[in-house]
Amino acid sequence: MKYNIALLRGDGIGPEIVDSAVEVLKKIGEKYGHEFTFTPYLAGGCAIDATGVPLPDETVKGCKESDSVLLGAVGGPKWDTLAGNLRPERALLGVRSALGLYTNIRPAKLYQSLKAECPLRADIVEKGVDLVMIRELTGGIYFGERGRRKGENGEEAYDTECYSTMEIERIARAAFETAMKRERKSVISIDKANVLESSRLWREVVHKVAAEYPEVTCTDMLVDNAAMQLVKNPSQFDVVVTSNMFGDILSDESSQVTGSIGLLPSASLGDTKCGMYEPIHGSAPDIAGQNKANPIATILSAAMMLRYSFDLEDEARCIEKAVNDVLEAGYRTADILGTSKEAPLSCTEMTAKILEFIK
Repeated sequence: MKYNIALLRGDGIGPEIVDSAVEVLKKIGEKYGHEFTFTPYLAGGCAIDATGVPLPDETVKGCKESDSVLLGAVGGPKWDTLAGNLRPERALLGVRSALGLYTNIRPAKLYQSLKAECPLRADIVEKGVDLVMIRELTGGIYFGERGRRKGENGEEAYDTECYSTMEIERIARAAFETAMKRERKSVISIDKANVLESSRLWREVVHKVAAEYPEVTCTDMLVDNAAMQLVKNPSQFDVVVTSNMFGDILSDESSQVTGSIGLLPSASLGDTKCGMYEPIHGSAPDIAGQNKANPIATILSAAMMLRYSFDLEDEARCIEKAVNDVLEAGYRTADILGTSKEAPLSCTEMTAKILEFIK
C-alpha cells in the first residue's frame, strides 16, 4: 500500500521530532511492505518568516491532497508580539478548520516502567492511569465571535463560547464509540453547567446521545472538580469528553500525571480518514536544535495515524510495543531521566533504540 503524508515540521524542536517519526514510519514500511511518501509544507513561525502568514494556501492545499498530516510543533518567543491573526498557532486552527477535524483524541497512559516519574503519591500511582480524552476541536470559544470595544471602564475584550446541537452530538458520539472499544465502557462528560448556558446545552445533548449506548456508563463532572480529580484520583477516568477550551487545559494536566508531556500523542479527526497527528507538547524553543527532545510523543502520534487513518492496527501496535520495550529496558531521554545516574539519550539515540526494537 502507498500513503502520502504531509509533513508540517513547524518550529523549535518540531523538525527534530518529526524526522524521528519519519524514520520510524520508514522502518514500518520496510517491515510490512508499505510505501510512505513525505511532502514537507510550511506552517507556524517558519511560514511567517518565509511568506508572512502562518498558514500559506499551498500548505492547506497540500494537506487536503494528502492521506494524512503529521505535525511537529509551532510557535516560540520570536513571534509572541504578533497580532492574534498572525500568530503561529493560527496555523493549527486553520488546518483543523480546512480539514474539518472536529475530534481530538488524546490518550494518557502511565507506563509501568515510569511510575517513579509520576508526581502523585505512590498509593494513587498504584491504581494506574489509562484514559482517553476526547476534545471538541472546531467550536467553542476558540472559534467564537471575538473583538474589542469601548466600555464604561475603558477598552474591553471579549471571546464568545458557542456550541450547536450538531457540534455536541458528533463529539459525544465519538466519545461513546471510543468507550465501546474499551473494557470499562465509561464516559465522563466535563462541563460548567452550573454557570454557562453553553454547558447546559452540552449536558442535555450528551445525555441524549448516551441513550443510544446503553452499555456505556455516562456521568457528568464540572470542570473545576475534574481538574482536582485528575490529580486526586486519575484512575477513575476512562473516556473523557469535553469542549475545546476545557479539553485543551485538562489534557495538558493529564499529561503531567503520566510523568512527562513528551510521551503523549494525539489525533485530530473528522468525517474522513485524513487526520492530523501531533504530540501534545509545544515547540520547546529552549532546547531546539540541541538534539535533546523526546521523540516518543511524535512517534506514538505516527502510530495513531497508522491506526485511525490507514487501518494498520498491527503496524500501530508494533510501534507502541517498541516504545514500551525501550522504556522497560531502561532507556531514557532527559525529560524522563528522574533520579537515574545514567546519561540521557539524545533525540536521535532514542529514535535509534526504538528502530532496533521494531526489528
